[in-house]
Amino acid sequence: MALGTIEQDRPRQEVRRLRTKTRSLKAVDKARAAVEAASEKQASDIVLLDLRDACDFTDCFVICTAESVPQIEAIVEDVERALKDIGAPLHHREGASDSGWVLLDFNDVVVHVFAPVEREYYQLDRVWSAGKPLVRIQ
Repeated sequence: MALGTIEQDRPRQEVRRLRTKTRSLKAVDKARAAVEAASEKQASDIVLLDLRDACDFTDCFVICTAESVPQIEAIVEDVERALKDIGAPLHHREGASDSGWVLLDFNDVVVHVFAPVEREYYQLDRVWSAGKPLVRIQ
């Protein structure tokens, strides 16, 4: 049974290795563009996590906090625009500004924009503590 497990894991490891080789720099560049856009809209507690060794559905998380619904909307719009401008169109969006959490999925980069209460409740920084923090802006 252990041999079967090794064989089943081999394709996953090869996919991760290939993804890391072909997308890692691009993902980090996209994530840094998202950090910059969020920072320009005065987001607080911005964190860029490198998740390449911690998960297999994305390479980076950008997590930030906004103090109001209009600020959430402004951050989301600017992040979408900034990434589109560098050739990274939005794949999927979830949540709404008035819910306190908007998720922007750019495939290899996922951006989370939280209101303070939701950020504290979900504690994604702690949940994904296996990720390597590349940027932290208080």
